[in-house]
Amino acid sequence: MEMLTIGAFAKATRLSPKALRLYDELELLCPARVDPETGYRYYAPEQLEQARLVAWLRRLGMPLAGIREVRALEPAAAAREIRAFWARVESETATRRDLAAFLVDHLSRTAPEKPGKPGAPGNPSKDTAMLELRYSALSDNGLVRPANQDTAYAGTRVLAVADGFGSGGAPASSAAVEALKFLDHEPLPAGGVLNLLEDAVQGATRAVQEVAGPTAEIGTTLTAMVWTGSQLALVHIGDSRAYLLRDGGLFRITHDHTMVQSMLDEGRLTPEEATAHPQRALLLKALTGGGPAPDLDVRLHDALAGDRYLLCSDGLSAVVPEDTIRDTLTTASAPAEAARALVRAANDSGGPDNVSCVVADLVNAEPQ
Repeated sequence: MEMLTIGAFAKATRLSPKALRLYDELELLCPARVDPETGYRYYAPEQLEQARLVAWLRRLGMPLAGIREVRALEPAAAAREIRAFWARVESETATRRDLAAFLVDHLSRTAPEKPGKPGAPGNPSKDTAMLELRYSALSDNGLVRPANQDTAYAGTRVLAVADGFGSGGAPASSAAVEALKFLDHEPLPAGGVLNLLEDAVQGATRAVQEVAGPTAEIGTTLTAMVWTGSQLALVHIGDSRAYLLRDGGLFRITHDHTMVQSMLDEGRLTPEEATAHPQRALLLKALTGGGPAPDLDVRLHDALAGDRYLLCSDGLSAVVPEDTIRDTLTTASAPAEAARALVRAANDSGGPDNVSCVVADLVNAEPQ
């Protein structure tokens, strides 16, 4: 069998000889033969495809440990693992993008004003319209559950929905939301809203732990937003959701922390299969009494006049199609009307769970 020298193999695979020697040491890509006298490495032609896969995955940014796992899988399983890796990358990139956009906006707003250039970067125009938040919250038992374990809240700055579970689900969801309400009146430091929100969520975590005790069987989801005057800061854990209605399109801006969503991300389920999966309500992350505090999704969203936000428990999203949610949000003239219509739609679909909705509009502030 004709062997390729390390130089020829490196040229064919676009991997440097230095990288090939490293992958040999890590037993990630071992040569077919090593000369016992010179130590020179030789590779078999059938190793080219393996090496090209390693090169592609490195360019994708996958860590070496992940590449080793992918190489050990059958093609279909390897494809699912790559899809799952890229979903994580996109999620992390979106978070960094939002933070970068916030920092650019914040530093532009606080830069010294240059006379004669109102509207240049660093000089927001004095004619820029101010926005204000108009909101409504509504929670309902549904038609099956004997008690309501949801909590929904809307205030001057804070919007929140929490869906409790377990024997102490109602006090757990209430405790999580109560721990955020102080942000309605807390001064928001310039550039520090995310830090302030993360501190508040730590308080919410402790409050839930006090209610739930040492068990992970009692807890709550939490999806909340804080209005800064120009942006909305979002914190999310669990399977309650946040949606944005903008220019007639409905966009889900949270990612469910459920077993089924994880299987969707990995390509092991289709959306149609997910809707009927027996474990579709199984949470991977929530605020509970047991174990360490979980990582939460924290992001910033730019606000535009005319935006309408919806926060809801899965008592709505699990039974009402997104097309119906979009149409309802589009046609309702005010947040309170939209919240009532959405709760009614959930109950018209059988109302199998508690249902909670917070609807908030961003509108141009009226002149004083």
